[in-house]
Amino acid sequence: MKSLHRIAGKLKASMGLDMATVGSSLIERVVRERMAALQIEDDELYLAHLQISEVELQCLIELAVVPETWFFRDREAMLAVARMAREKLARMPAGRIRILSLPCSTGEEPYSLAMALFDAGVPASMFEIDAVDIRTRSLEIAAEGVYGRNSFRGRDLAFRDAYFTPQDGDWRVDDKVKEPVRFAAGNILAPDFMRHSESYDFILCRNVLIYFEHPVQLQVVELLERLMKDDGHIFVGPAEGGILLSPRLVSAGIPLAFGFRKRLPEDRPAAAPALPPILIEPVAPIAPARVMPRPAHAPPVARKAPAAMSAPQSSEASLPQPLLARARTLADQGELARAAELCERVVREHGPSADAFYLMGLINDAGGDLAGAQRCYRKAVYLQPGHHEALLHLAALLQSQGDAAGAQLMRQRAERAEKAGEGAHG
Repeated sequence: MKSLHRIAGKLKASMGLDMATVGSSLIERVVRERMAALQIEDDELYLAHLQISEVELQCLIELAVVPETWFFRDREAMLAVARMAREKLARMPAGRIRILSLPCSTGEEPYSLAMALFDAGVPASMFEIDAVDIRTRSLEIAAEGVYGRNSFRGRDLAFRDAYFTPQDGDWRVDDKVKEPVRFAAGNILAPDFMRHSESYDFILCRNVLIYFEHPVQLQVVELLERLMKDDGHIFVGPAEGGILLSPRLVSAGIPLAFGFRKRLPEDRPAAAPALPPILIEPVAPIAPARVMPRPAHAPPVARKAPAAMSAPQSSEASLPQPLLARARTLADQGELARAAELCERVVREHGPSADAFYLMGLINDAGGDLAGAQRCYRKAVYLQPGHHEALLHLAALLQSQGDAAGAQLMRQRAERAEKAGEGAHG
């Protein structure tokens, strides 16, 4: 395709999507899809059409941006926002909390925030959520508020019973949840983007910075700083924390939430919390992407001494889930070293566990050990090739390190696992 680089340049200039970070195959696929829709066979003719048609540019953007979200994804950030909002309102009862979800995709994130705030006892009259996305189709889905099973993941789905109504095999979000959320179309790289907006107490801008080249990342971070209040917080994806650390921003110190605040005069230079190394076996190469049959009753794996595994076998059925739940709670409370010890105990006493290694990955992420996080995520997906969250976290890490091909492979595996219904979410 002779014009691919120029078409990719148009996308990059308009929305920051860099072909070097997402891979040329993605760009070529969406361009060919648009050419087929328009019955244009020559890519030079398509480029000429793209350069004069804002409608076509938006159509191309709609295809290039693939939503990947679900309710309470990275739950820790949602709960942190709800907790801090409640505390802030206790100090200023006449106040009103302002939250920005950017990009909001198909609405799962802003609706999750509303539900978390309700659960924390914050009434709808005391908060408002602005939800912005570049993709108009995503906003239409969000406004409709009807979701299928892929939007509900994990073991704790009590929120679905509390805030949704069944509808023809799907679930419709209650009007109470929709009321405080305002959806709007917007391009984060537009010169006038939210220029006259009031500042926000909390901003969630997660898993988008990794797709921009460094100068664009800095541009977006500067925008987020302008949009946040002096005592506000920004939450990003696990692989994006290093992008926000700067002379002006520091980690908010909220375990597993990846939140940041403006630096205060008394703040010292930020340092990652010291964690003892997590001892794990050497990571075998990731197994070919295929769904592995799971035994209905896998016995505990006897452990005599650390040794490389010959095949991906998991003892999930016999794992003491309370231990992992306790480890998760400790991690949420900032007890990262103790949480890591519990994960190691699970592996040592009950054999390899995809969920245990996934949690170890999150702990390493929170401690700033990206290499350790990557090893643990790889271990999790070796044990369970369809561990959806581990695959997506690994994809984000690879993306942040410039490995677009590896990141795309992990995202494709996550998509296949989701369609097969295999993905686990601890």
